[in-house]
Amino acid sequence: MITENIQVHLDNYDPGSDYTPGASLLQQLLWYFVGSPLVCSSWLPIASVKVWVLRWFGAKIGRGVNIKPGVRVKFPWRLTVGDYSWLGEDLWIDNVASVVIEDNVCLSQGVYLCTGNHDWSRSTFDLRLGPIHLQSSSWVAAGAIIGPGVTLGSGAILTLGSVTTQSLDAWTIYSGNPAQPIKTRAIR
Repeated sequence: MITENIQVHLDNYDPGSDYTPGASLLQQLLWYFVGSPLVCSSWLPIASVKVWVLRWFGAKIGRGVNIKPGVRVKFPWRLTVGDYSWLGEDLWIDNVASVVIEDNVCLSQGVYLCTGNHDWSRSTFDLRLGPIHLQSSSWVAAGAIIGPGVTLGSGAILTLGSVTTQSLDAWTIYSGNPAQPIKTRAIR
């Protein structure tokens, strides 16, 4: 049924009373104008400096984390990365809600992690949030997209260019849009 006289009213948009950026305006401005450009830069290829900058802005980052050029993080104070994880080129962590990346997780080039979306069924386009949790030894291949509220089980793989808005079982390989299980992951 099409209702022609009902419209989206973005002028009435309200992110909701439970949403907050999670940091002072000063901290947000310092992040956007100083921290984020340093972490994202290709002229600063030293991962340990990028780790230091993220920690300074409130991220919890483990040992041996590798951060490639082009990594973007919306709110570092809502980011946790475990030991020896890899953050690939042009990764975009759009974390208006928390993102937890456990130990030995690989996020390849061009991956997009999206923790917020909008309720398209409401005229006010309300914000809907959901944290993302990537458990240890999981791998998100190049160009893949993970939506709000998703957990990747330990050892799960989301293959090249795949999209998921549902949680993925441990030690299972998923492919497609929407991602479907294709086989069990075995490590030799």
